[in-house]
Amino acid sequence: MKLYAIVVYLFLYIPIGVIALFSFNAGRHASQLQGFSVKWYAIALDNPFVMDALKTSLIVAFISATCASVFGTMAAISLQGIKGPLRTIFDMMIYVALMIPGIVIGIATLIGLVTLFNQLNPLLEALWPAGLQPPKFSMGFGSLIAAHTLFTMAVVIIIIRARLAGMDRALTEASSDLYATPLATFRQVTLPLIFPAILAGFLLSFTFSFDDFIVAFFVAGSETTLPVYVFSSIRRGVTPEVNAIGTMVLAASLTMLVSAQVLLRRGEGKNK
Repeated sequence: MKLYAIVVYLFLYIPIGVIALFSFNAGRHASQLQGFSVKWYAIALDNPFVMDALKTSLIVAFISATCASVFGTMAAISLQGIKGPLRTIFDMMIYVALMIPGIVIGIATLIGLVTLFNQLNPLLEALWPAGLQPPKFSMGFGSLIAAHTLFTMAVVIIIIRARLAGMDRALTEASSDLYATPLATFRQVTLPLIFPAILAGFLLSFTFSFDDFIVAFFVAGSETTLPVYVFSSIRRGVTPEVNAIGTMVLAASLTMLVSAQVLLRRGEGKNK
């Protein structure tokens, strides 16, 4: 069994290790190791197209992760008060959102937004004062943030609901017995206990949004995120610069994931 686990992990991580190794290639060919150098990292960081794509990804990831954390927390707390078949339906919808392939989410989001924009733009044009240019809805930052918020919010809901399920109900009941309002109970009791889960959900949402390519490919419009830029670069050929970008993204993603796991474990320790 241990040998089987080792083989599986090697199968998963050897290709990633190869990419990281060849990102330090001193030569110009991605598949020929000709000495070690960090010049491709400097070239990638000096590339204005890479920096613009990185800026777009960071902005979208931060805003969508923030929205997912806020709305996901509200949804998770609300679902705690729902019982019976209705809760089963909501649970199913949340897990289905995680199980649906990314390409299905991307296509569905694209069709939904295009249909909505086709309805709203003529309406705005008809209602807007004559002589003034009405605003026009189109694919871009807004569609990226909305799409990423929707598919990462399910992650936040699951994480926070798991923390709420393990929380001692006696604490909130004691707060109510002391005549605290529901808002005061949430602010002074519930929020401090679930805050590690909220922060972990934010980090995971940020990671998923930052790394996403499939959904962004459909709804980004004229904007270019870092994964979309890397995909476009690969179509012209893999270079050590692409390997360097991939390695930096991998390092950032692993840091976020490890941080989220540490926060969840610390939160579990506090609840115990």
